[in-house]
Amino acid sequence: MQSALQQHIQKFVSIPEEDMPGILAYFTPMHLQKKENLLVEGNVCHSNYFVVKGYLRMFYVSDKGDEKTIQFALENWWMADYDSFSHQRPGVFSIQAVERAEVLALHYQAQEKMLQQYPLLERYFRLMHQRAHAASQQRIRGQFSFSREDQYLNFARRYPEFVQRVPQYLLASFLGFTPEYLSEIRAKKRS
Repeated sequence: MQSALQQHIQKFVSIPEEDMPGILAYFTPMHLQKKENLLVEGNVCHSNYFVVKGYLRMFYVSDKGDEKTIQFALENWWMADYDSFSHQRPGVFSIQAVERAEVLALHYQAQEKMLQQYPLLERYFRLMHQRAHAASQQRIRGQFSFSREDQYLNFARRYPEFVQRVPQYLLASFLGFTPEYLSEIRAKKRS
């Protein structure tokens, strides 16, 4: 499980091979069942999660009781409620395995120690946050610039693996659509 993380880190920063066992020792492997929660809204996000297998979603429950998915993480992606994680205070999001998943958890204190011991990893995490922030900015831009249909088509073009794996009701929630409206868009695209 840890070899996936090692390969991912090495894609972005050159870590001496002899340092990798020490780095990987900071991570805790976790096996999750479908729909198992890693974090429940109102609890503190104690770990940052690297997805090895499967995928996760981050969501909140609206005032109307609807679940609103705001983010997904497939293999080799990171996920945490970063405000909660960074400040170690109760969070406003839940994180759930959408399918059976394997993740590596990096506890807050472990991450702090690891970054002190291996400062080059600061660059790795900065690059991961820049990529995630850029994706978030593109998503927000799409919400303001594209029609709802174009939002879906743009998302499907940029992230075809999500469209193939994510259940339609979750994808609709993520895009701010009803499942029925997403069905209409997909049917229109097929015809």
